[in-house]
Amino acid sequence: MRLLISLFLPWLTFFTISRPFAGVICLILQITVIGWIPATIWAVYALGQYKTDKKIEFALNKKGG
Repeated sequence: MRLLISLFLPWLTFFTISRPFAGVICLILQITVIGWIPATIWAVYALGQYKTDKKIEFALNKKGG
């Protein structure tokens, strides 16, 4: 679901992964028609990093606890 959000509303993706400052910057970038593509790429990349961080955090908690 977040992937669809990152494709159509890139700025909203950052708010769902607790990065509101990046969300505001992405919204400003998305307002310009030319900035829509970089904003979408940035949102998809950030979402991928967020998922990777969560997997690592889960693995560390499982191993340590």
